[in-house]
Amino acid sequence: MIITLKDGSSKEYAEAMSVYDIAKDISEGLARVACAGEVDGEIVDLRTVLDKDCTLNIVTAKDPAGLRVVRHTASHVMAEAVKRLFPNAKVAIGPAIDEGFYYDFDAEPFSREDLDNIEKEMKKIIKEGNKLERFTLPREEAIKFMEEKGEPYKVELIKDLPEDAEISFYDQGGFVDLCAGPHLMNTKGIKAYKLISSSMAYWRGDSNKAQLQRIYATAFNDKDELAAYLEHLEDIKKRDHNKLGREMKLFTTVDVIGQGLPLFTPKGTKMIMKLQRWMEDLEDKEWGYVRTRTPLMAKSDLYKISGHWDHYMDGMFILNKDDDDKETMALRPMTCPFQYYVYMNEQHSYRDLPYRMAETSTLFRNEDSGEMHGLTRVRQFTITEAHIILRPDQAEEELTRCTELCNYVMKTLGIDGDVTYRLSKWDPANTEKYLGDEEYWNSTQQYLRDVMDKNNITYTEADGEAAFYGPKIDIQAKNVYGKEDTMVTIQLDCASAEKFGMYYIDEKGEKVRPWIIHRTSMGCYERTLAWLIEHYAGKFPTWLCPEQVRILPISEKYSDYAEEVRKELAKNDIDVTVDNRSEKIGYKIREARMDKLPYMLVVGEQEQADGLVSVRSRFEGNEGQKPLADFIEQICKEIRTKEIRVELPEEEKKR
Repeated sequence: MIITLKDGSSKEYAEAMSVYDIAKDISEGLARVACAGEVDGEIVDLRTVLDKDCTLNIVTAKDPAGLRVVRHTASHVMAEAVKRLFPNAKVAIGPAIDEGFYYDFDAEPFSREDLDNIEKEMKKIIKEGNKLERFTLPREEAIKFMEEKGEPYKVELIKDLPEDAEISFYDQGGFVDLCAGPHLMNTKGIKAYKLISSSMAYWRGDSNKAQLQRIYATAFNDKDELAAYLEHLEDIKKRDHNKLGREMKLFTTVDVIGQGLPLFTPKGTKMIMKLQRWMEDLEDKEWGYVRTRTPLMAKSDLYKISGHWDHYMDGMFILNKDDDDKETMALRPMTCPFQYYVYMNEQHSYRDLPYRMAETSTLFRNEDSGEMHGLTRVRQFTITEAHIILRPDQAEEELTRCTELCNYVMKTLGIDGDVTYRLSKWDPANTEKYLGDEEYWNSTQQYLRDVMDKNNITYTEADGEAAFYGPKIDIQAKNVYGKEDTMVTIQLDCASAEKFGMYYIDEKGEKVRPWIIHRTSMGCYERTLAWLIEHYAGKFPTWLCPEQVRILPISEKYSDYAEEVRKELAKNDIDVTVDNRSEKIGYKIREARMDKLPYMLVVGEQEQADGLVSVRSRFEGNEGQKPLADFIEQICKEIRTKEIRVELPEEEKKR
């Protein structure tokens, strides 16, 4: 057989060879660092025997695929350590993930001390250097094997495998785990690892199933890479909106009010108001939308027409459902059917389309308690929602306009470089979840593909992520922990108009069903604020800051002048406060820095005499004295243009 290597060279062997033996034949050093093989583009175990012509790349821990193998092996070592220290624990699943690996256990919650002890036990196991040996069993023997070990979760996994699946295990010196691999040859290949945290997780992600304990960990090729990652984690903790947003007094939550129901403080409220006013003016004045205002709840009849009652009831808050004396109502999880009736309030011709309706919509979703997190997953939220009623021949242009508006919004917020696009499709294996047939879904999904291709948008595709009435273009962003959320969504709906009897009069005077685009332009205000907190680490662009300027009089003698300056700034719609406390000016400056303010204006004798202000900024440090009028002109331009000023490194700032 001929093995073609990554560099284009080839090796010929007269008999079958394992990937590891071929690596050893190439170089003893390569074999020592090898983690897996890439055979014809597929990652395989080093133990895999090759018996025909193929391409082969030896993968090391310096390659992403090789690092995943290291992490996967480390998850098995961690599971063995847990079983040694907690013999009654039951093992569930333990995959490698983007930032490391985790393993779920049916056990008591793990403390930080427990994690430290597990780390120590892992060190012992790695030092033992046991080989990982792969073997397979027939289905019934595999089930019996895991039943005898008292591992019910593994038994369930085996039973759920396809009938023709190969059921493989890895034995590392006595600890055996169900696994498809690939794995390292022995445990000594794990060089640097750290157990990060533990939390509760549901078995198979189902809140109706057992609560397990998940240990998150990571592993790297060497200790320097691990140290850099742990430093990165410390930065992440500082940026976490759920922590930083509370420290900055932007929002809070209260147990007696409930999970997923944040309270916004005056500062947080001001930021959301700025975003909302900007979006409403942008949509209404520049992008051709009319604004609606619709109820927060409706009778179940409305949701039965729309299909939400059949397809989305579990995600809704239902009122009076079992009360025969009252109408069954529900808080709205969306605005679309309400806006449809605004459209149908009067007759429209083909000349009136597209008819773009926008609303700042407060919505309600009955999320599981385990899904709640800060501002990113809440039960009440407000979005920049709109529905465009249009002729089919207008869909391409309107979908393009929707993507252009989203791109403009993301760029203005400074987050355009951190988002990705996804075509969210139906799940053909669960057609009962959706309106329409296969032809409908294939055609609408292809329509969105064509639009994104024509606009040179790079995107991925995902089954099962569509709305029940149509496919979506989802704009995704990751939080500081790497979890991806949908920021903005654009949905094509060619089914709902029929259900509601919506029409327009065409040029022949006939009634025709329109198409509908459901879209947001910035998405959910709560989630956007969370993202901005993390992206900017609380150092927001000036236009978004709830406090843009703080005036710092050197002493009480200059309080009157400070008040004059405040009034002039306030006249120009600048958010300004005065720090009149009898503290030293150095203390006031340090505190303003801690509050991440864009600007501080120090005023004293000279400033008062000459109508000046001494400007200190977050961006450059001491910017010197300026006439008050000049500073007002400067900051007003910065706010008006929504400029994102670059902050100089600390060593370059003027003191």
